[in-house]
Amino acid sequence: MAQGPAHGPGRCCCCGAGGGGAGAAGWGLHLRIDRQRLHCLNERRDGSGALVFRAWEERGDRDKFVESDEDAELLFNVPFTGSVKLKGVIVMGEDDGSHPAEMRLFKNIPHMSFDDAAREPDQMFSLNRDPTGELEYPTKVARFSSVNHLSIHFPKNFGAETTKIFYIGLKGEWTEAARQEVTICSYEAAPNPADHRLQQLTPQAPLIS
Repeated sequence: MAQGPAHGPGRCCCCGAGGGGAGAAGWGLHLRIDRQRLHCLNERRDGSGALVFRAWEERGDRDKFVESDEDAELLFNVPFTGSVKLKGVIVMGEDDGSHPAEMRLFKNIPHMSFDDAAREPDQMFSLNRDPTGELEYPTKVARFSSVNHLSIHFPKNFGAETTKIFYIGLKGEWTEAARQEVTICSYEAAPNPADHRLQQLTPQAPLIS
């Protein structure tokens, strides 16, 4: 029987979404997002940006979505709980003008703003309308092989006033962050007899009344 690729013990996870057939394989990075620090700029409803990162099998739930507020732009700051090798992205929206038309990816720039997004991205994609979440956009894996934080910028859509996204799938591998050992040094936890001998040998100055 053929076996999958071997990795170090307990260190790497290919992030299969689990259950749900072959189409779900590898789309489990939503489980590796640090959701307490996940942030979406220009979302109309607070916290709605986090809803679009979910299991591949649940991408068809159209009650969960994010919509932009003042204009068509959306910017996601997505921190991970370890190091990620990002291999592909799916973007699912409406089959109309609100679907994002362009996606720009930036790696390892925490707390990115719209002003920061004016810089050259690590990779850019022209998007097609995808109302079923079937189109995968493969990344340059060598460039996205060590990602701790991913920023996803959608600067425009297909002509609507606002942008609407139902699902963003992230495909790849996750590696646990290396733990830093903390050493606590205790100085003179017990009395040192040598110190007492030194005090006994040192003459004390007489007290002058």
